[in-house]
Amino acid sequence: MDNFLFVFEIIGTAAYAVLGALKAVKKEMDMFGTVVLGLTTAIGGGVIRDIILGSTPPRAFVHPVYAAVAIIFSAVVLLPAIRKYTVDNEIYNTIMFMLDTFGLALFTVMGVGMVCGAEEYNLFLVVFVGVITGVGGGVLRDVLSGDIPYIFVKHIYACASIAGAVICAVMWEQWGRMWAMLAGMTAVIVIRCLSSHFRWNLPVQHLDR
Repeated sequence: MDNFLFVFEIIGTAAYAVLGALKAVKKEMDMFGTVVLGLTTAIGGGVIRDIILGSTPPRAFVHPVYAAVAIIFSAVVLLPAIRKYTVDNEIYNTIMFMLDTFGLALFTVMGVGMVCGAEEYNLFLVVFVGVITGVGGGVLRDVLSGDIPYIFVKHIYACASIAGAVICAVMWEQWGRMWAMLAGMTAVIVIRCLSSHFRWNLPVQHLDR
């Protein structure tokens, strides 16, 4: 992986680690639980992606830098100056939304980039891997913290990832890697922000009583 993709992945790892650690603090987990949840959120999607692509052992276990970054940023959340922001629900929700949206956008296009860099691929594989990379860590975070996975209940989450992955994949060949990834990230961020502002959600299935 070249420096461009490496920097992207490190930034996304840090964002998702903080996201997971903040969730752990909100759930009143201990220090170990906070670091584990931050680490799982940060590298979970990438581990699932690598297993799907047959790249074993997953990159996160071969290159400890990802785990190290996740652990460091998870530990930072334990500082009193940071932890206090979990008390105010409005501030907490805003921080969580920003980090989650940014991390989703980054990891979605990172997943696309992993597949498009291979010799043979198709659009379905590219989009599937992009989405799994984007949402995988968050799903593991929510399951471990005892919540319904965010992608099933909130603001057009996975749909934003799908749209970003499709745009990135379609633009990859003609526009080049950098513009394709930036366009994909922008699409994810815009859709997430609009869905949050206008409270867009997919229809919910209610049981007849």
